[in-house]
Amino acid sequence: MLATTPIILASKSPRRQELLTLMGLNFKVELKDVDESYPDGLSPAEIAVYISEKKAKAFNANGEIVITADTIVALNGEILGKPENRTHAQEMLRKLSGSKHEVYTGVTLAKGDLIHSFYDRTEVYCKAVTNEEIDFYIDHYHPFDKAGSYGVQDWWGIVVVQRIEGSYTNVMGLPTEKLYNELLKMV
Repeated sequence: MLATTPIILASKSPRRQELLTLMGLNFKVELKDVDESYPDGLSPAEIAVYISEKKAKAFNANGEIVITADTIVALNGEILGKPENRTHAQEMLRKLSGSKHEVYTGVTLAKGDLIHSFYDRTEVYCKAVTNEEIDFYIDHYHPFDKAGSYGVQDWWGIVVVQRIEGSYTNVMGLPTEKLYNELLKMV
């Protein structure tokens, strides 16, 4: 049973921690500094998996399963990472306003010499918003630690996201449905 499997979550994301808790998993959080750069020419899915594998390779877990993840927001092929500052967040949110984008999360599970990676993709449709609404969102929700400058679980997701096609938890940063099934294969 997964509830007794020792797991290391290599993420400071409170959303990922909350999702693992809701899954009933026994985990502890450990962090390593990892360069999150990637080679040119990779697709958004390849970028997410590449970075998640880099994070996993920083660990040497023998009896525990290490879970690493990386979430990428892509709009017409452009990668929208975490905003550098307020102006950058405003620019990203203006781009997302009234458009469809994709969210990719790459996940890597590592145990001993075994490294297994997968990804999930979700399409997100946003209604058009005003500059005032964007400023309200940034002022009240401070989305500076989120890919694409928004969280689907907060005001943006409740008011701006019209619909999603795919996994909701993937947009939060961890495709729990796939993760659960992949973890079952490792225990």
